[in-house]
Amino acid sequence: MSDPIHDSDSIYHRFFSHPEMVIDLLMAFLPPALLVELDLKGLRRHNTKFTAMLGQRRRSDVIWEIPTRQGGSVFLLLILEFQSDVEQWMALRVNVYTGLLYQQLVDERRLNASDGLPPVLAINLYNGDQRWNAAASVRDLIRLPTGTSLWNFQPEMQYYTIDEGAYPKEVLEGLPFLSAILCRMEHPASPEELVRAGKDAAEWFEKHPDGPPVKELFRDLLIAGLKKMAIDPLPNIPDKLQEVVMLSAARVEKWAMDYEHKGKADMLLDLIQDRFGSVPDWVRPKLFEADLDTLKRWSKRIFGAEKIEQIFQ
Repeated sequence: MSDPIHDSDSIYHRFFSHPEMVIDLLMAFLPPALLVELDLKGLRRHNTKFTAMLGQRRRSDVIWEIPTRQGGSVFLLLILEFQSDVEQWMALRVNVYTGLLYQQLVDERRLNASDGLPPVLAINLYNGDQRWNAAASVRDLIRLPTGTSLWNFQPEMQYYTIDEGAYPKEVLEGLPFLSAILCRMEHPASPEELVRAGKDAAEWFEKHPDGPPVKELFRDLLIAGLKKMAIDPLPNIPDKLQEVVMLSAARVEKWAMDYEHKGKADMLLDLIQDRFGSVPDWVRPKLFEADLDTLKRWSKRIFGAEKIEQIFQ
């Protein structure tokens, strides 16, 4: 049996190493005005050599070359962003990457100034819980007074963000793309929603047996999500996605109750900390051992209690 759990960075890198998944992502989330200009069937991987020049290796930033319908190509810079906090300097990072890519293209393809440079489309695929709010253009990071002529000499490189958690569940459920299912599995509101997304992934592959070879990556993603959410994890993890879905579905009702209990216990612990500051060691196990009715009763006593002990009387 293969290792069931992989970090998001590794899973996403393997997802979007397949051209079919990149095309699926673009068709699901790219604006139609951009899609109509791209010949996605001609998409091909572009191998870069400039990661070492950045002083770090970012294996999850991948570049694809896509023919345009007007002739020539656009270089898709796909940035897979896994930080819990929003990267406020993303526009600068994109600007640096683009410059290094252009230098590589000039050197490898022996471009002359008369040849010009191909366009770049930078896409930031972000899966954090906080909504993305960073500047979209390096120009937005530059501090200059309005109206100064110096603006004529400032860079304007801009990127497009696909913020997985920003899409409503109803929107994602209406999209017939694997990337939409991936977003649902990464941001479920409950164990039921996670298992439902896994079931939809399994059904998608039944209808598309010739689809991209990422079926078992969805299995890994489902297991990773269950491990984060479920109080009582799966005892034995099957090798196949369908089997994981079936086993999960049989346990999802208990998981839902456990998940609700954990959420209420965590919330009550936060309220107690806000009210009294430091919390004795005995409080946390007491909260997580109590049933839901008891937690509700204790939560009503918080703001009237002068001491922590009065909450639990």
